[in-house]
This record gives sequence, C-alpha cells and structure tokens, in this order.
Amino acid sequence: MQAGGYPAAGAIGPARAPAQVSVILPVHDAEPWLDECLESVLQQDFEGSMELSIFNDASKDKSMTIIEKWKKKLESSGILVVIGGHDSPSPRGVGYSKNQAVAQSSGSYLCFLDADDVMMPQRVRLQHEAALRHPKSIIGCQVTREPPNSTERYTRWINQLAPDQLLTQVFTSNGPTVIMPTWFCSRAWFTHVGPFDEGGRGVPEDLLFFYEHLRQGGAVVRVDRSLLLYRCHPGAATHTILETTIWAHRVRFLEEQALPHWATFTIWNAGRQGRRLYRSLTAGSRRKVAAFCDVDENKIRKGFYCYEDSQERPKPRIPVVHFRAARPPFVICVKLDLTGGVFEDNLRSLNLQEGRDFLHFS
Repeated sequence: MQAGGYPAAGAIGPARAPAQVSVILPVHDAEPWLDECLESVLQQDFEGSMELSIFNDASKDKSMTIIEKWKKKLESSGILVVIGGHDSPSPRGVGYSKNQAVAQSSGSYLCFLDADDVMMPQRVRLQHEAALRHPKSIIGCQVTREPPNSTERYTRWINQLAPDQLLTQVFTSNGPTVIMPTWFCSRAWFTHVGPFDEGGRGVPEDLLFFYEHLRQGGAVVRVDRSLLLYRCHPGAATHTILETTIWAHRVRFLEEQALPHWATFTIWNAGRQGRRLYRSLTAGSRRKVAAFCDVDENKIRKGFYCYEDSQERPKPRIPVVHFRAARPPFVICVKLDLTGGVFEDNLRSLNLQEGRDFLHFS
C-alpha cells in the first residue's frame, strides 16, 4: 500500500478480465470539474468493456469524496473504477500521475482524459474504431473550447489541420498536432514509446512523449468530430511550462528530424523570431542558413543580419532578401492566421509543398 491507503501501482485487486479500454484520469485538486468529467465517462456509448483508472496526485480539496461517490454509480453501470494515489505534501506531477494510472489499469487501449474536460458520448467508441485501424498511431479528435472565445487561433489550428499537416506541423509553438487530452492509443504502442517524463512541474511531458512517438515511426490520426469539451482556465497545467523550455525542445527536434535532410535552408522572417531561431541553432545548423527572407523593405534594404554574439571571425553576415528572391526550403517563423491572409497568399504563390519545401516553426 502507498501512503494514504492507496494500493501500489499494479496492485489492482482480485484477478479480472482485462478491459478493452481504460480511461486514464490523473487528478489533482479537480473539485470544480470532476462531476461533469465523471458524468461524461458514464455517458459513453461504447459497447465493449471499459474501466476508469484514476490516480489522485495529492489533492487537498474534495476530489476524493467526489470520486468515491461516482465509483458506485460507474460500477453499477458496468464500468470498473480503479483508484490509486498518494497524499504526500506535494503533487508529483502530471507525467507521474498518468504513468501510475496506466500501470494500474488493464485495458488493451488507453483513452487519456483530463479532469477538467468533458467527453462527448461517442468519444471512446469512435476513437477505438480508429485505433483498431491504426495500431501504431496516436488518435486525436476535434474539440470544442470552453469558454468558446478563448484561444480562437489555437482552436482553429487544432480542428482544421489537414491529415498530412498532422505530421508536417509538429515543429510549431502549438505543440502536438493532436492535443494530449484527446489522445487514444493501444497499450502496446504506449509501452513501446513511453512512459511519460516524470520531471514534474514545468516539464512538457506530452510534447516529449509526442516527439518520441514520431521518432519511433508513429502516425497521427484525428477523428474529425468534436469529441471533447476542452476547458481553458488559469489553473491548467499547461500554464506552468515556460515558453523557453518548450522553445529549446522544439529547436532540438527541428535539428534532429528536419534539418539533416537539407544542405541549406532559408529562414522566413528577418525579424525577432527568425533571428532568435538562428541564434538558437547549433553552429553546424547555422552554417546551413543561406539567407533570411522577408517582405519588410527596411530589413531587405539593410541587406544582411550580422550575428554579433558569434565567436567566429569574421562574424557571420547572413543575407536578407525578398521572399520571391529566396530559395527553398524554408523554415517559416511567421505566425499563421495573423496577417489577414497576406502571408498565406504569399506562400501559396510560390507553389511549394509543405514538408518538402517548407516547415512551419512559429
């Protein structure tokens, strides 16, 4: 037994037949949302066997009281509820909690759920069907944001990426192209890729798992139905991760997965973000930068960017040219959906293929 009377991970009581699907639910001080979240588990129309695996990460509110209340309702409807956790003074983090919830579960497939979100009744059924067809994939879905007007650009990106963009837009600041609270995959594939990083607060465990999934040759599939009410609120774990931490992981992944395929490349944006990317690259990657390109006549008129912090002598001077004079491939450091369509029109006018001729980084 762990502290607080919880069973140790893997100690799941009397022998039982494995479920087809385990819903994986880490919980930390989720009292305001848990009733709706657990109600949505009960309302699933999946006709196979399903269990709910909850790991309580040192909640100090009434989360456990709510969980015990719903355990009876769920089990009377045929959904086994497995509860683990600890009551240490401090939480051990989302990665640890998800790993523990997976370890104590039995399902052949894993459906990840955050305690502040709500599943639509069709979610488990439709994602299970997709996972059967795509055994080495992370299956996601479209979402409905709550409140509706929060993160509008991000929500459009989540819901409107084309199937091929689920793999080509993995370098952007938006993170995984299917968001973690919508993930569904086989236990076998999770075990092959995982587990989650357990570094705790400030570690982007979902991004790191997603990158490893891609390194292992995993695919990304989205069910094009809104199957999750995805809440935005100040207490969300996402807000504990520094942008600089995510930036460093993204740059390394770009250098590992994309840049080795290109002899040279152009950074599209001679402004702050483009220069920041250049400075963040290793010396070997910086030497591949043929030019910056832009539409700003002032930047183009200057003619070059000088990397003043370089230890090289003479210091590198990178040409700055108009985008029509630049040569692909491009690493694009211009945020999408912010220029009233001007940037997107410029990019389309070049008749390039995403993935081969350009990648989005911003």
